[in-house]
Amino acid sequence: MLGREEKGEVKPGDIELKVNKSELSDKIKEELKEKLKAVRTKLTREKLDDIMRKVVDKYEKAKVEPREAVGIVAAQSIGEPGTQMTMRTFHYAGVGAIYITLGLPRIIEIVDARKKLSTPTMKIKLLEEYVVERNKAEELAMEIEETHIRAIGKIEVSAADMSVWLSLNEKRLEERYVKREEVEEKIRGIGTDVLVEVMEDRRLRIQRKKQSYHELLRLEEKVSNTLVKGIEGIRRVLVRRESSEGYVLYTEGSELKKVLRIEGVDSTRTTTNNIAEIAEILGIEAARNAIIEEMMSTLEEQGLDVDARHITLIADAMTMDGEVKQIGRHGIAGEKASVLSRAAFEVTVDNLLEAAIYGEKDELRGVTENVIVGQPIKLGTGAVELVMGK
Repeated sequence: MLGREEKGEVKPGDIELKVNKSELSDKIKEELKEKLKAVRTKLTREKLDDIMRKVVDKYEKAKVEPREAVGIVAAQSIGEPGTQMTMRTFHYAGVGAIYITLGLPRIIEIVDARKKLSTPTMKIKLLEEYVVERNKAEELAMEIEETHIRAIGKIEVSAADMSVWLSLNEKRLEERYVKREEVEEKIRGIGTDVLVEVMEDRRLRIQRKKQSYHELLRLEEKVSNTLVKGIEGIRRVLVRRESSEGYVLYTEGSELKKVLRIEGVDSTRTTTNNIAEIAEILGIEAARNAIIEEMMSTLEEQGLDVDARHITLIADAMTMDGEVKQIGRHGIAGEKASVLSRAAFEVTVDNLLEAAIYGEKDELRGVTENVIVGQPIKLGTGAVELVMGK
């Protein structure tokens, strides 16, 4: 039998039996079996027993103690390094100056579950020839970057002939892969009463059938803001070559749903820093992973080492109801069952008044409410009720 014979060759069946008998998790068991089988010829049964004993000991020590205050430990573990984080909001990312929010402002954005970010950005991975050819990557970048008429030409208003005059810049048209015909078509699409005339000097004369100075100014504004190419909201796109991945696009602005539809974009590896957008398009599990990834990368960028389990706990709390909720009075903290706990967090008088009107009861099950009334908290050793008899 295995265990009685200390010396001798270790067989694959011995490893299977030993590992399966242990109380390790299934994932650890599978990984351990692979690693032990890889060095099986160097093992003795004594060494195998020793390895198993050490792995089980470490596994047991890694477990959280029953009734441990994991939330408080997570808050401390993120809050303390957070005091060393930078307060500056922007970071200069390479040539082309795409700014991204970093440090404490970014952590606040994540835990507040903000839908409007100060610097939304995307990292767009490309497919096939777009990865290796710069021209192709730049052409795709122009398909994504928003191009308004004001960016490719000079617009003038003439009250004398009640017209808007547009002089297109040939160099800018070429840079942004836009054709004159496309511009004319977009202007005609403003309204059925819009007339477009191409003059001999190639300028465009734009008029409305209903003529007034007020209408002329409105027409000038509409022409200026007309989108000719790209995706509304993607203000800039930067093409960058990364050694391991070829050409990658970085954007200023985020429109995940529209970007994923574009040919040449790798929809399986394209990411955004807008967690609300991820939740809406890819689902709550993807949003949870994005919260963990964004918080970990923000902390690491500042040179701070925080265990992933603390971040995971926060991500789980924010997404456990199937939507991304902020950690605040409009989210997790505001939905607590305890009246005293809600009152201790924010808007004390409002919470107490509302609870009194509805005749709410506080069961005193949490930490905050027990501290307020001077009772031992029901966590750790306080969770155990022990009566000693004579």
